[in-house]
Amino acid sequence: MQLTDAQRLDWLRLIRTEGIGPRSFRTLINRFGGAGAALEALPGLTGRGGQRIVPPGRAEAEAEIAAAGRLGARLVALGEADYPKLLQAADSAPPLIAIRGPAAILHRPAIAIVGSRNASAAGLAFTERLARGLGEAGLVVVSGLARGIDARAHKAALVPGTVAVLAGGQDRIYPTNHAALVDAILEAGGAILAEMPMGWVPRGRDFPRRNRIISGLAYGTIVMEAARRSGSLITARFALEQGREVFAVPGSPLDPRAEGTNDLIRQGATLVSEVAHVTEAIAPLLEDGGAGGRDALAVDHPDLADAPIFWDELDVDGIVLPMPAEEIEAPDARDDRTRLIGFLSPTPIGTDELARTAGLSVRVVQTTLLELELDGRIERHGSGAVSLVG
Repeated sequence: MQLTDAQRLDWLRLIRTEGIGPRSFRTLINRFGGAGAALEALPGLTGRGGQRIVPPGRAEAEAEIAAAGRLGARLVALGEADYPKLLQAADSAPPLIAIRGPAAILHRPAIAIVGSRNASAAGLAFTERLARGLGEAGLVVVSGLARGIDARAHKAALVPGTVAVLAGGQDRIYPTNHAALVDAILEAGGAILAEMPMGWVPRGRDFPRRNRIISGLAYGTIVMEAARRSGSLITARFALEQGREVFAVPGSPLDPRAEGTNDLIRQGATLVSEVAHVTEAIAPLLEDGGAGGRDALAVDHPDLADAPIFWDELDVDGIVLPMPAEEIEAPDARDDRTRLIGFLSPTPIGTDELARTAGLSVRVVQTTLLELELDGRIERHGSGAVSLVG
């Protein structure tokens, strides 16, 4: 399928209509035979609360297409050749997505990596090793451009290929200090993908929406350092509902950042401690060329049961959820001691890696660690490694 310019404009107006989401869009298309006919029928329909459904005007839609073009983005419709095939297989696939970068990377086999924004140095180091190894194995790494695990996964996979999914519009990078990372992804031949309109600043509910695209692009999702009720577990839930593989990296029972991942493993997610654990699990899917996967989690995760991710909620602009605390962008005003403690965990990490992750000199790290050792906050191990005392 290839839309004409007029059809693309109709699709954009219909999906940008308040109260219409991916599922209701498909219902309207099927009922009326096309977006143009659906737009004509909208004045005779009523939304929730009896309100009239009014689509945006042609000029507004044309302005969005023009703005996307100026940024180098293009709007691709569900069913068109450039639309990612795995995402298309997802029940909640967005009818239109804005893409920057080559479409070819969206058709390569991919794995998603998500995790804590306040990650430990050990978690970041393993993310880097895992993402680089997956890239060397021929897999594209997909993530959400967030701080912590997401950013490290993107950076480690720049050369082999990575795809970032935005919660806002293509021109509203969040967090804003990751604009340079977006440029690096594009320069390396990766892609940036967004569902929301140009100029859209992400709200709380937009992050779960983004997460179902992250999982939808990949054969499986790896969760790294996720506390209970974190957004990463919502991504795992989406992967499960989409029939994709769910992987989790185990962590220390003493670290709250590992509670969610350890629970996922307990309930049936595939434990990951090396790249081969991922590549071996998805090998049958790559051979079959299918978009689905086995049911990795036989039982719903209890902490996901109340997560705001149900499709009816995603389809309407009802109550706007507050921005999740983990998504709030704020300057790092912590002193060196507090900053180092944030990167430490019960898992031992070398001082050189700790210094690199914290962005501090080795001398400052060693001095601060000595103070923490005297306070009984850390434990030293062989080869200069240190860990946080629980």
